[in-house]
Amino acid sequence: MRISDSIEQFIKEMLGEDSPQVELRRNELAEYFGCAPSQINYVLATRFSPSQGYLTESHRGGGGYIRIVRVVESGPQKMAYLVRDRIGDSISEEEALRIVAHLKETRMASPEEASLMAAAVSGKAMAVPLTPEMKGTLRARILKSMILALANKDAARA
Repeated sequence: MRISDSIEQFIKEMLGEDSPQVELRRNELAEYFGCAPSQINYVLATRFSPSQGYLTESHRGGGGYIRIVRVVESGPQKMAYLVRDRIGDSISEEEALRIVAHLKETRMASPEEASLMAAAVSGKAMAVPLTPEMKGTLRARILKSMILALANKDAARA
C-alpha cells in the first residue's frame, strides 16, 4: 500500500461514523508515517477535497493543526451539486473516478453501480477517435446521466 493510501485510510478511520470532524497536527502525522509534511498536504488536497465531501482548514504557528470536516448532505442535494457544480461541461477520467469513488464511499451508489459507472467513464470506454476535449465532454454527459439515474432510483424508493 502506498503511503498516500495509508495516510488517507488513517484519517478516514479517525473520522469514523460518529465523528464528522477531526483535528490533526501535520508534523506529528508526518513523523508517524515517516514522510515529509508536504506528503500530508498532498493527501489532504487530493483525497479530502470538497468534491469528495470534505472541507479542510489549516491553522499555522503555535502548535497549529489541520481540521478535516466531513460535509454531510442528503442524497438529492449532493447529487444536484455534483451534476451542477462539480462535473460541468467536461471532466477528466481521474476526476470522474474520484466522484464515482465518493458516491460508493457515501453509499449513494452500490459497489456494483460504482463499478459500472467507473467502467463507463474509463479510458477504455472512451477509446474512440475523438479529441481529448470531446472525450471530456462525452464523459461528463455520461456521468451526469448516470448520477441522475441514481437520483431517480432513490426517489422511486422513497
